[in-house]
Amino acid sequence: MMIALPRCSWFDQNNTLRDFHDHEWGEPVTEADILFEYLTLHTFGVGIGMKLVLQKREHFRQELAGFDPERLARFGPNQVEELLENPRIIRNRRKIEAAIANAKAWLQLGNELGGEAQIVAYFYAFVDGMPIDNQRLDHEPPPLTTPAAEAMSVALKTRGFSLTGPATCYGIMQTAGLVNDHAVTCFRH
Repeated sequence: MMIALPRCSWFDQNNTLRDFHDHEWGEPVTEADILFEYLTLHTFGVGIGMKLVLQKREHFRQELAGFDPERLARFGPNQVEELLENPRIIRNRRKIEAAIANAKAWLQLGNELGGEAQIVAYFYAFVDGMPIDNQRLDHEPPPLTTPAAEAMSVALKTRGFSLTGPATCYGIMQTAGLVNDHAVTCFRH
């Protein structure tokens, strides 16, 4: 008999969300490529949440150059038009163009800072270098944004990133483990 582990209830809606919660969400990221993937996924999640985005994640991976910022940054108008016709992904011009702009901004940030390891450190700087460990009960929803997420949003927009408002930045922080928003009763806390 398998014993069900206690997890954050808001991720118990379907297998995709449950697997994401159990294996990724809130795990502190140390690799820039994973952080860029999360940034891209959250860009597509603006206004709709992550459920649909995660269901289409592998299609995004295939259609967005494997989340490789160097390849994605080279996408031009023809690729944008092709993506807008592709039913396997979320077909939203603003989000597609934002993903490409974010790839360009990501590469510029890496050049300015001196590499991918410094990009990860840049993101961690918004939480003073250490993940914030929130102590929440399962029935207490996490905030939509925080001062750290608002600061990240301003900084990213200044550097040319798109669709990175405070709520999106907080979502990135949660997913990338800069913030531990697992309920204290969750086996992942």
